[in-house]
Amino acid sequence: MSATELLTVRDFLRHAVSSFRAAGLVHGHGTSSVIDEAAFIILETLHLPVDNINPWLDARLTKAERTALARIIATRVKTRKPAAYLLKKTYMHGVPFFVDERVIVPRSYIGEMLMNGTLGPDGMGLYETPAAIGSVLDLCTGSGCLAVLAAMTFEDATIDAVDLSKDALAVAKVNVKDHGLVDRISLHRGDLFAPLKDRRYDLIITNPPYVGRAEVKAFPAEYKHEPVMAHLGGDDGFDLVRRILADAPKHLTDDGVLVCEIGTGRDLLEADFPQLPFIWVDSEESEGEVFALRARDLA
Repeated sequence: MSATELLTVRDFLRHAVSSFRAAGLVHGHGTSSVIDEAAFIILETLHLPVDNINPWLDARLTKAERTALARIIATRVKTRKPAAYLLKKTYMHGVPFFVDERVIVPRSYIGEMLMNGTLGPDGMGLYETPAAIGSVLDLCTGSGCLAVLAAMTFEDATIDAVDLSKDALAVAKVNVKDHGLVDRISLHRGDLFAPLKDRRYDLIITNPPYVGRAEVKAFPAEYKHEPVMAHLGGDDGFDLVRRILADAPKHLTDDGVLVCEIGTGRDLLEADFPQLPFIWVDSEESEGEVFALRARDLA
């Protein structure tokens, strides 16, 4: 369809949804449905607020705007790249982040838990007040999104963020700078806790690679654009999770807490570690995919 046949935002929304469905695209990189992704692409391309497309549906577009929208919709279908990579941008709970193919497109239930207080006194009670958290570690930080959200949640905390990937840390550096957090977030390159020596933290958050080898091999095209190392957690997916559980006690304060996202492998993890009293923290969209453990229970 020619862009000249499409005049309004509503026209392009319908066109994008139809095109994406016909092509069998897979969604899940910051948006959860074909309509949400189509709306995100349109609003971001037009430099409009991405929270609600409805006020703009009947807006007529200029020729340049129609051309830009037709091009990015066609590119999404042709390349199967997630929209966040095409736009170099994504949002987590309204907070914008720069992303490209050097990092996984950020999507973590931990981000939601940080921003809505699920972990705190009005939720799971894992800390008394935000002021009680003076130090935070974000392991496997990727784009740095969780470190940034932690800095926004715990305004008095200093934050370390670690990743093995030099490329990922380059993206994280952009996001730390964009959010004015250079003085509060320190980026470290290394293998999990290795670059931190004997430092201890009130809160460790981590969304490590936790996908098994067979599942990674069967990924749809969209997920194959992401770095394999950001997904692959060994044969059953839990190689890094096991290492984190083994080493976390040496890096938590006496009242510290570990919060880790593991996907849908709860049964496997509980079978591997029957002695650990996992606290399962649910969100609006997840159940049994994030656990918390107190330092005293890991000792």
